[in-house]
Amino acid sequence: MKVHESHTARFTVVGNHLAQHRSLSLTAIGLATHIQSLPEGSPVDIRTLARKFEEGRDRIATAYRELEVYGYIERRRERTGAGTIVSRTISYNHPEATHARRERVGPTTSPRAAAAPVPAPPAPAPPAPLPVAAPLAPAADPAPVPVPPEGPRRAAPPLPRPDALDLGRQRIAAELLADLRRDAPALLLAERDVRRLAPGVAAWLERGAAPDAVRRTLTADLPSDLRHPAGLLAYRLTELLPPPLPATPTAAAVPRPDPLQNCDTCDRAYRAPEPGDCPGCLAADPASRAAA
Repeated sequence: MKVHESHTARFTVVGNHLAQHRSLSLTAIGLATHIQSLPEGSPVDIRTLARKFEEGRDRIATAYRELEVYGYIERRRERTGAGTIVSRTISYNHPEATHARRERVGPTTSPRAAAAPVPAPPAPAPPAPLPVAAPLAPAADPAPVPVPPEGPRRAAPPLPRPDALDLGRQRIAAELLADLRRDAPALLLAERDVRRLAPGVAAWLERGAAPDAVRRTLTADLPSDLRHPAGLLAYRLTELLPPPLPATPTAAAVPRPDPLQNCDTCDRAYRAPEPGDCPGCLAADPASRAAA
């Protein structure tokens, strides 16, 4: 049973595509709802949110990454007029609709910054009182959201990152991701997705994976109805990460053979550390050695 009252102030509209998302964790859904409810310009960095809530920085950071995979959050690094670099978080209350609009009419104005509140619709007139509680209609089913084909649904783990920064390797990783659409048109990525996924590919290259091997892994057995290529690639880069190459073992020292010696009895050559009799003469009985 549900008891619904009309809101006339201080409320936020949240779509079922978020509230009933089949792949996001409850922490991620709650984080997206909280960010959408805040006034524009409110601080929503992980440190600030960790001071407000009990989930802690690790769980909030994991939820942030989930929302980035499914397009509800975008984090950018921008240069201000004073020349400093700042992080800007952008919240999308309906990422699929935003993406469809951009494909239809091209980019227009910039999206709202993080924590921008969703415009509130006009307050509906209060319903007439009912003598008894009327049964509530069931909520409409949300639109199905594709789930990565490998493994069970769970919170998206962090993307792998290389141990050492190598600009050449990072450039190769970005070019590989941007070029995937030549092999699979469904893997057409936005520029921001290429920047976000490039460290994951660089981690594979750092572990000795050849670029062609990475390409084959990312393009193999793609689902026919792929709608979130960046999410699928992030899943594969994380779950199929190869182990580091083992260290090359040091070659064991090869023992040198004993030098050649001439037997003092039969004058045959044999190997021994010191001059003397050969093994054959040493094994002969004393009488035979005396006869010789």
